[in-house]
Formats: sequence, C-alpha cells, structure tokens
Amino acid sequence: MSSLPVRLGVDIGGTFTDVVLERSDALHSTKVLTTYDAPERAILDGIAKVCALAGLSPSDITTIIHGTTLATNALIERRGATTALVTTKGFRDVIEMRTESRFEQYDLNLVLPEPLISREHRLVVDERLDARGEVLRPLSMDDVDAAIDVITERGYESVAIGLLHSYTNGAHERAVAERIAARLPDVSLSLSCEVAPQMREYERFNTVIANAYVKPLMRSYLSRLTEKLAGIGADCPVFLMHSGGGIMSLESALDFPVRLVESGPAGGAIFAADIAARHGMDHCLSFDMGGTTAKICLIREATPKTARVFEVARSYRFKKGSGMPISIPSIDMVEIGAGGGSLAHVDALRQIRVGPESAGSEPGPACYGRGGQRPAVTDADLVLGRLDAATFAGGTMPLDTGASETALAAAVGEPLGLDALEAAFGVSEVVDENMANAARVHAVENGEDLARYGMIAFGGAAPLHAGRLATKLGIDMLLVPPGAGVGSAIGFLRAPYSYEATRSRRVPLDGFDPDAVRAIVAELEEEARAFVRRCDAKAEITCSHRCFVRYVGQGWEIPVDLSPQEVAKPEADRFLALFETDYARLFGRIVDDVAVEITGWSVNAATPVETRTTIGDSSAQSTATPATTRRLFVPERGAEADAPVYERASLSPGTALSGPAIIAEDETTIVVPDNFTATVKEDGCVLIAKR
Repeated sequence: MSSLPVRLGVDIGGTFTDVVLERSDALHSTKVLTTYDAPERAILDGIAKVCALAGLSPSDITTIIHGTTLATNALIERRGATTALVTTKGFRDVIEMRTESRFEQYDLNLVLPEPLISREHRLVVDERLDARGEVLRPLSMDDVDAAIDVITERGYESVAIGLLHSYTNGAHERAVAERIAARLPDVSLSLSCEVAPQMREYERFNTVIANAYVKPLMRSYLSRLTEKLAGIGADCPVFLMHSGGGIMSLESALDFPVRLVESGPAGGAIFAADIAARHGMDHCLSFDMGGTTAKICLIREATPKTARVFEVARSYRFKKGSGMPISIPSIDMVEIGAGGGSLAHVDALRQIRVGPESAGSEPGPACYGRGGQRPAVTDADLVLGRLDAATFAGGTMPLDTGASETALAAAVGEPLGLDALEAAFGVSEVVDENMANAARVHAVENGEDLARYGMIAFGGAAPLHAGRLATKLGIDMLLVPPGAGVGSAIGFLRAPYSYEATRSRRVPLDGFDPDAVRAIVAELEEEARAFVRRCDAKAEITCSHRCFVRYVGQGWEIPVDLSPQEVAKPEADRFLALFETDYARLFGRIVDDVAVEITGWSVNAATPVETRTTIGDSSAQSTATPATTRRLFVPERGAEADAPVYERASLSPGTALSGPAIIAEDETTIVVPDNFTATVKEDGCVLIAKR
C-alpha cells in the first residue's frame, strides 16, 4: 500500500476517456476510447493502464475526481428519464413560450429546441405566491393528490416541481414534494427552490426539469461506477467536478446532477488557469479541442470568467437564445462541434461544412478502421502530415492513411474537384475558421481584444490546430503544457472543493437595508459551507461574495464583486459606486437619474488552491536533434515540406527550435507554424511565439 496520497482524475469525453494518476509531483496518464453503452468500462480500463505505468495497484488510489459529459449528452440526445413537471395553474406552458425573443429576427424558418417535457406531461396545481413570497392563494392539496394519481398511472420515474415565485418561499414546493414522497417513495424528486432559487420562471423551470430529467440516469451510473471501483479494490472517496470549476461530493452530485453538465470543460478551464498563474499570463484564451467539441474560455488574472446561465443543445451555432438555458453557476465558455471526430461534407452550395455531427469513438474517423466511412478532422490532420499513422496514441492505435484519403476524396474532393491533400486542407481551414469565429464572437460579447491575449492549448487535438488558430486571431504567443492531451483530467486535480449558493432577493438601493443584506449573505454562506463540508469536514474554507445589480427597468443585471469589508458593513453608496464602475467598464458610460436595484446574490465557498511558483524565462538556450522528418503541409507556403519531428520527452528546458516543425508525444502532437519559434520552459511547457 502506497504511503503517499494517490489521486486520480477521470474525464469522460465524447471520443476518449482520459485518466491521470498523480502521486507527489509525478503524473501518469492514458487515453482510452469511450464506451458509450457502459462508460464505467472505459474508466476501469484506463485505471488498469495508468496503474501499470505508475507501478501501483487500484487499491493504492486514495481519491478519485471525475468529470463526465453524460448529463450533457442525455439532454442533447433526449435520453433521460420519463419526467413530469408539477407547476402553478396557468403557467404550464412557460417552458414552451420561452421568453418570446427571436435570436434571429428575420429567419422565417426559425428552429427552437423542443421543451424537454411535452405539454401532456406538465401537471398543474392551484396555488399562488407573490414576488415577495407571500401567499395569495393557498396550495390545493386536492390538486396535488390528483397530480399524484396521474404520476402513478403513467409511471413517471422523475418529477420536477416548479411553482411561481418559489425562490422567495419554497413552502408550497416542499409540501408538494412531501405528499409525493409519502405516496411514491421511489420516484425521484427535484425542487426548483433547491436546484435554482432564482427569478425568471423560464430559466428556473428549465433548470429543475433538466435536473429531474438526468437524475435517475446519473444515480444509476454513479452507483454502478462506485460498485465497479470497489470491485477492483479502488474503494476510496469519489468526487465530481461541477460546472463552476470546483469539486463537489458524490452525495451532492446525486442530488443536483444538473451542476455536472459542463464538468469536463470546466476542468479544462481550471487547468488553463493554473498554467496562466504559473507563467504570469494576466490575459489568456483557453483553447480545449478534443475528439468531439472545442471549448474556448477567457481567463483574466488566472481566473476563468463565470456566468449564471448557459445554454445546451443550441439549434444555431454561436447564437445565444437558440438553446436550452440552464440557470446554475458555471464557467463561461463557448463550445462548438469542432473536434477531431467532427465529420465533414459538402453542402448544396458547394461549401465545405464541418460538424457539429461527430464520429465519436464508435465508429470513429475513417482512419480508425472501426467502420467509419465519412471523413473527420482527424482524417484531414493525418493526410496533412500532422499525425503519424504508426505512433498515434503511443502506437496503441495505428491509423489507416489510405482510408482517410479515400473518405476525403469521396466526400469532399470529388464534389469540388480537389485531390485528397487539397480536400484535407479545406476541411482543416473550415474547422479552424469556425473556432476563430467562435473566439471572436465570445471576445466581442465580453468587450475584450484578443490581440493582447496569449493562448493555452490543450486537449488531444488542440496542439495540432493552435498555431493556425493563433495566426487567424492575431495572437502572437501560445503555451502547450505537459499533459496537454489529458488537460481536463489534470484540471480536476488542481480544482478546489467548492460550491456556489445563489438566491434572488430584490434590494433597492434607495431603500437599502444593511441588516437584510447581512442576513441574505449569512444564509448563503451557511448553505455553501455545508456543501463543501460534505467533501472535507475539516478543511479551511474561504468565501467570495457577489451581487447582481441593474438599473430599475432593465431586463438583466451585471455581476459586482464584494470585498469582505463590504459584506460585513454594507452601505448603499459603496454598492452604487462599485456598480457604476463595472457598468462603465462594460458599456462605456453610466445612466444618470435612474434608480438602481440589486436582484440577486451569490456566495462561493471554496478550499484554498495550492500556490504554485511562477515560471521564469529559461536562461539556457540549446538546440535539439530531430528524431526524424515528415512531410507536413505548411499553410503559409501552400505546399508540403519536410518538417523535423522532435520527441517532446527528449527536449530539455531552454531548447529552442524553429517552425515548421512537429513535436510528438503519446497523447497529442504539437505543430509549430512556419513563422513561429518554440522554446521549452522550465516546467516543460512549450512556448510558441511569433518570430
């Protein structure tokens, strides 16, 4: 039995499952194909491989931290439980009417995602609270019993309870839940006053429905996983990565699985933030490209940007409002269907299109030799020389270049009169431009200029495309950290135990009540700390505070960070000054003579994050000898060239090399563009900078 803590990070992606084992400062990692029918099977396979690399047994593992896309996929693919909604009479169709905003004003064929629960599965009860939580009409228990009769008759597995204004007073929702639990103890219940106690019925109802929809699925999966882990001797605590960039207990995840929807991408953002802190990067773009999707996140002062609402299952790429809003704290990122497995085709306008459909791991890209006939981004990368067919995934998955050429020629080359190499470059350029567009839109929406940003690239496919993406965005410097191919899983091991409690409570500044503010904050602190204590009962916990403020009459608020002093001694003038400063920074000016109000509050409780030494410049400069050369298509030259191939493990700190070049490792490949230079930093990061 190992005497040192042995921590394991596991990230289930759409194509690969990444497993990272950390003991002291030593990291061992592996990638295995995701097994869709039973995701835990890939985890067990990955654990066996990584333990063999480390010379340990599964019983030596002391902690497992897990992130998964299962909840996201269930929402997108509509594979959740049979679910009913119990709501206030007259508000049955809120989730169908949405907000009545048209995100694409002139599109006569606008397509919106269908509600998770169709109308016949929405049950109503007579009751009514006002916006202050006071009872206007008592809850009709006869209606509740009638709803329970329908639930019983139809055999629903899960029930979402979302009543009007329950964020201010959850008594009616809890009464409904108690009545259902008394008669149907096996039915899974989700209450909006617990899942998302925030105003705006559409977002709140959607969130509690999503929680109810995936709750039985996640409970079944996590139960199977812990049972299988115990069966191989890994009978240790299991924690889950949540969308806000922290770690939550298994028990909390079982109660609130909707908080896991963005768990994998959140781990990647935490990984990038850790790298940014160690390299003194105040502004960086986190670029995570895996097998199925690409994720882009803005990181400022080593902290990922966060949001209160994000969308899943968007029907229009890049279009806010075209998806299903989930109202939970999350890391703010843009995610598009642009991964190694994203499939390419030519549309009716003779334009190359890539994604969002993915080949996944079954059957995978054509080069995998698992039955895939359509070309994917990985096929294009192989034909362009960015990948080596013999050494892919450390030589454990040899690729078929001929299959890639055949698929590209058939699907892209023949319709456009291109050979396989030209078709491959076309596919690559389209996917790179898609990602560049996503980054530009995300930056503009947040008032940022990417020209002053650096980039941190990770994920199995990102280092292949990061140089080209940086060129398109005008970014002159990017970092590829060690373990880039399994970055999200490493991010799990860098994240704190944390939980963010949120609540809608209206406090007008012209009637500011300091005692009420202190009471709201104290209530949220207690809730957030209790969730963190589930992970570690003895850990040191710090809290950060935020309120959400707007001018009276505006539709949305902006977040305002509060210091401990402002929380301990709240003053209306100070809150107003903070709001006006942030508002002017975002919109260029403040609005005079309009009242201001606070509509929401949040408290994030977290354990301390390990302070890491800042990495300086490597003083030594040396050159390296390439292991071999490979034909590589160089976009800047519009032709192939013989590019030197270096083994990353053989490059020592201070080593410098010029592009075009390839730096190979087991889990990914770094392509150094023609007009860039790569330098190895002290911590093993590869700094790629424009010459």
